[in-house]
Amino acid sequence: MKRIIIVDDDPAILEAFHLILGRAGYSVSSYVNGQVLLTLPLPPVDLILLDKQLSGADGLDICQRLKQQPETKHIPIVMLSASPHVRPLAMNACADDFLEKPFRMKDLLEMVKKHIGMAG
Repeated sequence: MKRIIIVDDDPAILEAFHLILGRAGYSVSSYVNGQVLLTLPLPPVDLILLDKQLSGADGLDICQRLKQQPETKHIPIVMLSASPHVRPLAMNACADDFLEKPFRMKDLLEMVKKHIGMAG
């Protein structure tokens, strides 16, 4: 089963991600604090969905640090933000892609499929 980690400090968004991606057959873990990605050993994961604006941390900094570490640099990271101006910043931080909030469920599933294929 394909595993996805979601980092967003909005519980409603995390719940929506769990519903959408869980129904599509993906295994989903979520965190409200992005620092956990840098401090805990990550479980095997196929994709990280990372919000730009997190409480106490900047998702762009976390993305860049993950992409610099040998054990996590291969994991695709999709940055999320309500601001379209974050797209070039996300690419500069070595994100693999960008998804602007709000997004349609179809757009989320297509983005996930693009990077890790179908669930299962």
